[in-house]
Amino acid sequence: MSRNNVGGTVYEAFLLMTQRFMQASAVQAPLFAAHNSDVAQCCAPSRAFAAQPARPQTGTQGSAEAATTDTTVPVYNLDNQEVGQYTLPGTIFGVPIRRDILHRVVRWQLAKRQQGTHKTKTRAEVSGGGRKPRPQKGQGKARIGTIRAGQMRGGGVIHGPVVRSHEHSLNRKVRRLGMKCALAAKTLEGRLHVFDSLSVADAKTRALDDHLNILLSSAPRRSVLMVDSGKESSDGGSSLRRAAANLPWVDIIPQEGLNVYSILQRDQLFLTTSALDKVIHQLSQPIKR
Repeated sequence: MSRNNVGGTVYEAFLLMTQRFMQASAVQAPLFAAHNSDVAQCCAPSRAFAAQPARPQTGTQGSAEAATTDTTVPVYNLDNQEVGQYTLPGTIFGVPIRRDILHRVVRWQLAKRQQGTHKTKTRAEVSGGGRKPRPQKGQGKARIGTIRAGQMRGGGVIHGPVVRSHEHSLNRKVRRLGMKCALAAKTLEGRLHVFDSLSVADAKTRALDDHLNILLSSAPRRSVLMVDSGKESSDGGSSLRRAAANLPWVDIIPQEGLNVYSILQRDQLFLTTSALDKVIHQLSQPIKR
């Protein structure tokens, strides 16, 4: 068969296949249309779902300011007597609790305070190994240039740790939101307590221990973080720190040192009214860019 005849045969077969495909498409077109309408009805949203309003998109900053309901809590003294009331703003103590934000802030704190002085010696820092231990050829052994190579006993460490900082950056709005979430979690659990003063008379450990036994009588365990307005303040100060020095389950920090990790580490959170005023004022200020 000549080349021209072969080309004509292939062309005629192609035309025949095209005609059959067009005829089949014309016959199946109504079936496809009915199938598409069924799929559209099946996949259409229900009336109940369609009637739901669109959920507002809340980011890191939006979720922190979503709740604005204030909370009123009683103010006690160290004798467990109610002496007044305090209003906690909902923009700080009523925000939704974000466990992911708390996790990020705690990791940032722990990484920042990590010492980072780990160090191993490389083959250049290990003593010895200055000369070639054996000839390159002639003994049938592996070639080696120093006895302090990484694969040798007593040699240097390959890719070992070096002195470095583990600190990483974290946005200020995320840090502030973490503080709000930690305070909101303690408020929601009923573990945030407000006091007019935490000062202990004569700075005696036994006196503070007696006060805490009364205050924590219903608590499952004794674990307290006390926050006053300063190391030399009248609402706690040096007398409180001296009294709690021998109580390992009590931590005391001033309000400027309040942090997420310390709040989450202890079960109960005790704050004085003056310290709480400063914390609220600090968290209400705009973030400095």
